[in-house]
Amino acid sequence: MKVKIWSDVRCPFCYIGKKKFEAALSQFPQEKEVDIEWKSYQLDPNLKTDPNLSTLEYFVKAKGVSEAKAKEMFSWATHMAAEVGLKFNLETSVTANSFKAHRLIQLAKSKGLGNKIEEALFKAHFEEAKNIDDTEVLQEIGNSIGMEAEEVKNTLESDAFAYQVKQDEMEARNIGVRGVPFFVIDDKYAISGAQPTAAFLQTLEKAWEEFKPKQSQLEISEGDSCSPDGNCD
Repeated sequence: MKVKIWSDVRCPFCYIGKKKFEAALSQFPQEKEVDIEWKSYQLDPNLKTDPNLSTLEYFVKAKGVSEAKAKEMFSWATHMAAEVGLKFNLETSVTANSFKAHRLIQLAKSKGLGNKIEEALFKAHFEEAKNIDDTEVLQEIGNSIGMEAEEVKNTLESDAFAYQVKQDEMEARNIGVRGVPFFVIDDKYAISGAQPTAAFLQTLEKAWEEFKPKQSQLEISEGDSCSPDGNCD
């Protein structure tokens, strides 16, 4: 059964949602039957990377809110993250465009490392205050999950996987995605946002009940036959 997840590594609720979904998946008896595909979605494609500008400063400027209000919002997101075992460092995270990171995700997906690169990028941005638009940083992150640093560098210095990123975003628009995280289960059910673990589990179970008949084995009525080894009875 296929689960597609649209997210942006700059989105705190995408990281929180990932953890809540994983908690649900760990309780799902058919966990090994679930194939997860991460999809690219840039919340702010025009964002200019500025390592000297903290996310808090950027948020105040971009959203037109007071610093006190921004800190209150960050505190709430940090509290939600702590509930799923994450230690957010939102105020000092680096203001960085995520397009390079998404191209790295696409490269990792081609090697079956989609989930690992998502986790590594989320952690780098939200907990370690690393610049996810810096090629050397992305080389280190890729290398930490088993990717070749030189291949990562060559990919990011070209326009490789840019098309795949845009295709994911186009697909999102076509199905009506207006925010992330956005989970699509078996192309039938969608969950928007970092909803409770119980909501994910309930939807997985519902989708499985409809998916299961497709995977059921044939009911065989036995009769006279010959086997490949030549025995006939």
